[in-house]
Amino acid sequence: MLRSTLRLRTSLNTSIRSPSSFVDYSRVLSRTSLTPKTTSLSKRTFYKTSCTLGGDGLSVHRDTPENNENTPFEFTPEAEKEVDKILAKYPEGYKQGAIMPLLTLAQRQIGWLPLSAMNKVAKIVGVPPIRVYETATFYSMYIRKPIGKYHIQVCTTTPCMLCNGYAILEAVKTKLGVDVGGTTKDGLFSLSDVECLGACVNAPMLQINDDYYEDLTPNDVNTIIDQLARGETPKTGPYNGRKTSEPRGGKTTLLGEPPGPGFGIRADL
Repeated sequence: MLRSTLRLRTSLNTSIRSPSSFVDYSRVLSRTSLTPKTTSLSKRTFYKTSCTLGGDGLSVHRDTPENNENTPFEFTPEAEKEVDKILAKYPEGYKQGAIMPLLTLAQRQIGWLPLSAMNKVAKIVGVPPIRVYETATFYSMYIRKPIGKYHIQVCTTTPCMLCNGYAILEAVKTKLGVDVGGTTKDGLFSLSDVECLGACVNAPMLQINDDYYEDLTPNDVNTIIDQLARGETPKTGPYNGRKTSEPRGGKTTLLGEPPGPGFGIRADL
């Protein structure tokens, strides 16, 4: 038994130390189809959007003429009332929990989130400004650079991608004449390539400000943008004729009235 064990260990050591036991994987890759190739999907720019528009991808602030600590910002009288309502939801000592809703309120007031607005929120909840900066730079929902009146966010995560989501993104880019992260010269439209927006069953889709536009084709995109440019309000929801997320051919289940209480229960129970 001891001799067998020694022979096994000797065999293992020899195979491990032998130069022939090592594989040059760079040569293997060069002879196979595993060599990296450039595809259209490898050019995905979801990481670029937030950096350009000032969301979670850019965690370092750089002063600009329109965004510095001296940029004027005050909540409007109407917004001040909302501030009071928000703060009332948090007990004394836990006002910092209101940071996110207050940041959202500030962004909705002017369309983006300047440094001075973050400082204002920090003062209201009584925390160091860095606590607010940490939040604003972590979440891509906070836009720290001026953007257009209509923020077009195209979903290209897997379900939308499989349903031609990239064609929708390309249609928007072509129509607006801007790349991802860009804003049109008239200041009307800004474009983002975003992660899942939670409407996978209605793919492909995009979000403009607070509204969802679903089951889209490139022609639908052009129509929506034209309507917004004319100051009109496009139809929201699905564009393929179905209602919400129902099957396009109509319902296939729950076609009759549901049975009443006690259905299927034994009579002797």
